[in-house]
Amino acid sequence: MKAGKDKVIALHYTLTVDGEKVESSHDTGQPLWILLGHGQLIPGLEKALDDHAAGDTLQVEIEPAEGYGERQENQVQRVPKKYFQDAKHLKPGMVTVLALKEGGQRAVTVHKVGMSTIDVDLNHPMASKTLNFDVAIQEVREPTEEELQHGHAHPPGAEAH
Repeated sequence: MKAGKDKVIALHYTLTVDGEKVESSHDTGQPLWILLGHGQLIPGLEKALDDHAAGDTLQVEIEPAEGYGERQENQVQRVPKKYFQDAKHLKPGMVTVLALKEGGQRAVTVHKVGMSTIDVDLNHPMASKTLNFDVAIQEVREPTEEELQHGHAHPPGAEAH
């Protein structure tokens, strides 16, 4: 079976940027499970996986336009500390997760820490970076009705929600 929209895919990956390893699913020992076509991956990686099958390996170089975009100036915003889980431990230069008012989360870089607010750079930490992925596809399968309804894959052994 080939990967494509609405297919569940399990993969192992290693991401390097500028020759340095950023993250790898091998560190957890568990593959990443994705329901393709539902915005869970950056566009360039999702396109690269299309039409591949279990057992395939690929090396993918993704330019910023197909990754996290180009860095935009003037993206520093002052945010109340209550929107951060770990506000008292944050220091300039650290990457953290910002809880959004409309729901969801966003990775941001701390610019300055004040008494009641934190200035953050809203650019994704990987903005303007060329991303290099080494990918090994473990499995490709049809999704269950529940996975389609939820909009994400359910790895084997995962509890229903």
